[in-house]
Amino acid sequence: MFLSVFDLYKIGIGPSSSHTMGPMTAASRFLQAIRDDARVVRLKASLHGSLAFTGVGHASDRAVILGLSGYLPATVDPDRMDDIVATVRASGLLEREGHTTYRFDPATDLVLDRKTPLPGHANGMAFEAHDASGGLLLRKTYFSIGGGFVVDGEELHAAAPAGGESDGGDVPFPFSTAAEMLAMASRSGLSIAQMMRANECVSRSEADLDRGLDAIWQAMSSCIDRGLQQEGPLPGGLRVRRRARDLYRRLTADSLHNTLNPLLANDWLAVYAMAVNEENAAGGRVVTAPTNGAAGVVPAVMRYFQHFHDGVDASTFRTFLLTSAAIGGVIKRNASISGAEVGCQGEVGSASAMAAAGLAAIMGATPEQIENAAEIALEHHLGMTCDPIGGLVQVPCIERNAFGAVKAVTAASLATKADGKHFVPLDACIETMRQTGVDMNHKYKETSLGGLAVNLPEC
Repeated sequence: MFLSVFDLYKIGIGPSSSHTMGPMTAASRFLQAIRDDARVVRLKASLHGSLAFTGVGHASDRAVILGLSGYLPATVDPDRMDDIVATVRASGLLEREGHTTYRFDPATDLVLDRKTPLPGHANGMAFEAHDASGGLLLRKTYFSIGGGFVVDGEELHAAAPAGGESDGGDVPFPFSTAAEMLAMASRSGLSIAQMMRANECVSRSEADLDRGLDAIWQAMSSCIDRGLQQEGPLPGGLRVRRRARDLYRRLTADSLHNTLNPLLANDWLAVYAMAVNEENAAGGRVVTAPTNGAAGVVPAVMRYFQHFHDGVDASTFRTFLLTSAAIGGVIKRNASISGAEVGCQGEVGSASAMAAAGLAAIMGATPEQIENAAEIALEHHLGMTCDPIGGLVQVPCIERNAFGAVKAVTAASLATKADGKHFVPLDACIETMRQTGVDMNHKYKETSLGGLAVNLPEC
C-alpha cells in the first residue's frame, strides 16, 4: 500500500487538519456533487462526534461555510476567510461561480450534533441538498480520518484507499509494513528515500517530484519565519499568548555572547516547533506533518539540522521528507494519525517518529537504523491522550510539539550510534499504538471531555 509524500504533507490552513481542513474539503466535495442539479435551492450540514464536541474551537463550522462557498485549504486566502464567512452569515446565501445561489443560514442549517455519532469514525459529517418545497434531493456522509484525508460513507465502509493511496500494485516498492520496507531495501540495495522516489516517479517526473518536495519545505520554512515574527494573544478565548517571538529574540541575543549553553539545541528545537504551532493555532498557512496539531515537529527538526550543520542543500531535505513519509505511510496504514481515533500518540507520536527517521536518514543511517529511530520516538509517545483545553489546538498542543521534536532528535542520535538491531520492531510499536487507541476512553480522543480540558474550570 503506497501513500504519497504529497498526501502526508499537505499545504493548508490551521488550526486542525482533521477538524478544519477535512470539513472544508468534504463540504467542497459535496458542492461538486450537486453542481449540475438545478433543483437544489437549500443546503444543510451537520457535524458529529469529535467534530461536534470541538467544532467551534477547531473552526470546523467556519471550514464548512468556506467549503460550501467553494474554497479549499490549499488555496484559500487566510486573510479573506473572515470576510467570506461573515458575508454568508449575514446573507444566508452561498454564491459560487458555476452554481445557482443556495440558501444556507449557518445559525439553523449548520448543526453541531453531539448526541448522534455517525458509525465508522469519530469525525463524521452529513450534508443535505433540498429543493424549493423542502424535499431531500441528496444526502451524503463524509469522514475526516486524520491528516486532512476525507472519505465518503461508501469509501469508508468499502475500505477504499483515500487521498491518492494506491493499492500498491502499480509501484515498484509496495511496502505496507516496516518489515516489508526493510526487506525490500535489503533486496534492492536502495535507501528508503530511493525506494520512495521510485514509487513517486511512477506518477510524476523526477523534476516535478523535486519541485513539489522543495515547495513543501519552503512552506514549512515560511511558516517558521512567520511564527517567529508574530506576537499577541491567540484567538479562541483562552488568551494564550504567543511566545516564539520573544524566545527567538532571547536566543538570538544570547548567541552574540560567548557563553556555554548545554541546552541550546533543545531551545532552538522548541522555538521552531512553537512558531509553527502558534501559526497553526491562529489559522495560518501550515503543512500537515502528518497533521496540523503535530505540524511543528518535522519542520523544527529540519530547521534545527539546517541551523547546526554545514553542507545542507535541497537534496538533504528531499531525502528527509521522502524517508519520513515512508514511516508516516506505514503508521497510517496500520494504525492511525488521527487524534480522534487514537489520541495524540497518533499525531505528535507519529510526527516524532517521522522526524526521527528523516533526521537519521540525512545523518547517513542505514535502513535498519532509520527504522530503529522511528520506533524509539514512537514508543515514548505511546498512551498520549488528546485533551485540548477549550477544544483549541493550543494547550497542551503547542508545547507538545516542542517535546516531540526533542524526542525525535534524541531517538535519531541513539539509533545512529547503534547497529540497527533492537528489541521492539517498529511494526510492533505501531500495533501497540493502535490497540492503545482502541482501548482509550473517547473522553481522551479530541473531545475535550476529559483530562486537562476539564481540570481547569475557569476555562
